[in-house]
Amino acid sequence: MSKHASHIALRLLIVGLPAVLATGGAGAEEGNAFTNLFKYGGTTVPPSQAAPLEEAYCPTVDVPEGGAALRNPPGGAGSAAGLRSQTTLGRLARECTRLQDGSIRVKVGVEGHVLLGPAGAPGRFEAPLTISLKSSGKTIVSRVRRVAVAVPPGEAQGLFSLIEDDLMVPAAMTRDYDIEVRLGGGAPQRAPAKRKPPAPAATSEAPVAVPATAE
Repeated sequence: MSKHASHIALRLLIVGLPAVLATGGAGAEEGNAFTNLFKYGGTTVPPSQAAPLEEAYCPTVDVPEGGAALRNPPGGAGSAAGLRSQTTLGRLARECTRLQDGSIRVKVGVEGHVLLGPAGAPGRFEAPLTISLKSSGKTIVSRVRRVAVAVPPGEAQGLFSLIEDDLMVPAAMTRDYDIEVRLGGGAPQRAPAKRKPPAPAATSEAPVAVPATAE
């Protein structure tokens, strides 16, 4: 081969080399360092992300009738002059978070105040507070907490706040549940139903045997 022909062949080899490299790069396997850097900004593939969770149903906080205030003493409702204090609910807040297993974690915040009555004096006051989650009329979870309020000298009221966390709603009930907050502990007391006087018991007298007399 002449010197001129060898020179032409070398030039063709050099010109064709980038095309061969490009072809080889296009056929490279997915997941190499360059591809990962381009796709993910790093040389390794990041762990797969979990699918986004469905937004949690989060009902508003309900206060049942008669549960917004608590008087001390309870009998003071009929006599304002004998009222020492009244605890009243204020702002209510809630936060609901869906978990991976489908359940919902509920956080409830409560604010309120204690107001001194005509017979009251500054000092420390406590009142029971019940926070419940219910579904179809049945209680899922219920917690009773005692809120403490200090009314300083020269003041007529004191404020309190409470946050209750980790109230769990099972996955099967997450589409139909209620959040309830009320002052007072235990189940609401109802007046006992009037009982009817018992009917007089029926009496049956056995016939008395009369001894026969001889004539």
